[in-house]
Amino acid sequence: MCKIKINATVFLIILQIFLVAAAAFEERCEFDRKMEKQCLSHTYKTVKPLLDYFRQVRNELEDSEIKANKLNELNSDLMEKYHEIVRIHDKFMKEADLLDEYKNKVLKGESDLQLSQNKVEKLESEINSQQNIIVKLKGELADKTTNFENGELQFKNLNSSLIEKDENIKRFSENIQNNSEHQKTLEVQLEKSKTKLISQDKDIQLCQSAIDTLNRTSENIREQQKKIELQLKESEAKLIDKVKENQLCQSELDKLSPTSCIPFGDSDVHQLNVSGVGFFDVLCDSQLAGPGWIVIQQRVGGNESFNRDWATYRKGFGSYSSDFFLGLEKIYRITSLQPHELYIHLVAVSGSTFNARYDDFKIADEDSGYKLSLGKFSGTINEDAMRNGENMKFTTFDRDHDIQNGNCALHYKSGWWYTYCYNCNLNALYGPNLNWYKRNPLKEAKMLIRPKEAMKK
Repeated sequence: MCKIKINATVFLIILQIFLVAAAAFEERCEFDRKMEKQCLSHTYKTVKPLLDYFRQVRNELEDSEIKANKLNELNSDLMEKYHEIVRIHDKFMKEADLLDEYKNKVLKGESDLQLSQNKVEKLESEINSQQNIIVKLKGELADKTTNFENGELQFKNLNSSLIEKDENIKRFSENIQNNSEHQKTLEVQLEKSKTKLISQDKDIQLCQSAIDTLNRTSENIREQQKKIELQLKESEAKLIDKVKENQLCQSELDKLSPTSCIPFGDSDVHQLNVSGVGFFDVLCDSQLAGPGWIVIQQRVGGNESFNRDWATYRKGFGSYSSDFFLGLEKIYRITSLQPHELYIHLVAVSGSTFNARYDDFKIADEDSGYKLSLGKFSGTINEDAMRNGENMKFTTFDRDHDIQNGNCALHYKSGWWYTYCYNCNLNALYGPNLNWYKRNPLKEAKMLIRPKEAMKK
């Protein structure tokens, strides 16, 4: 009985330890729902046979002491089972620790992954920012390259203009000296002509006095009348000669300081003297549309770039033997002196020749942007293409006066009186853009002006 009691006590102790281990094991399994189900199922499967076995042993102990030996054996087996349970418990504890460690690693990996994603997003943002900066720098580099090329071209133009200006100054000095001497000679001739005219006036007065005397005298009236008539004819002839001399003198004076090509009557380079500008050369033309025309723009060779800035268009550029533009300031000064007409000579790529005329051409001053005025249109071409630019200011790539969203001069690489942008652009690049009303491609174009008084003569 003692042994049974001791065995029962040991059994109860073992059972209590097992239950405590099972409870600890179940607490370990609670952090994860899936593991909890697996642990409970495994515990139940492991414990149930033992519980059944314990019940059977307890019943047998109560039934008979005969089974004591067998109980001892069972106690030995139970101890082995206990040790096995302890090993299983230790194994589960180790696996739980490993599971906690694995879970911590997973959480740490997720944290590291989030940090890596944040770094990737930051690096992508920095890369996009760097790419935007690179695109911006490329644009700035292209703009600076264009500005550098334009500056280099302007420097070359200024250098050639300075050389040409030095030559013009020398030529102007010689012309001024010659003109001064010629003017002194003409002044002397004018003084002589005035003296002769005064003398003729006195002769006429004497003749008139003689006529009065003859009228009062009845004798020799016929003879005196004949003499007077002869004297009057001689006086008239002398007066006519003097008038011609005065006209020649005036013509010479006009040639000394002309403001148009009318005094020259040929097709050559001559010098004008216009208030506000002074002496400058122009190309006169008396072949295309009659005498007295000033060529203000010419496109005949394609060797000159018309992609110029405001200052260059204001001054003028090019060669009279090829392409050139006279200069906005000169055109303004010339057309402000008196009314002018505009004649435009056009040669199509096919070889056909056309012309357009405007009867009241002028441009305003620089403060008004050299605004364009045309007058009435006529000519052998039907389209009034320049009308689109009337009352518009002149536009260059560095001064945008058009009404387009962008700069037409920058797009078409030439200065002109642009709107949206043009119906004709006689300063455009050679090719499709050099046209009249956008459907007549041209290989030659000239713009000429002349005082309207020349039409009356």
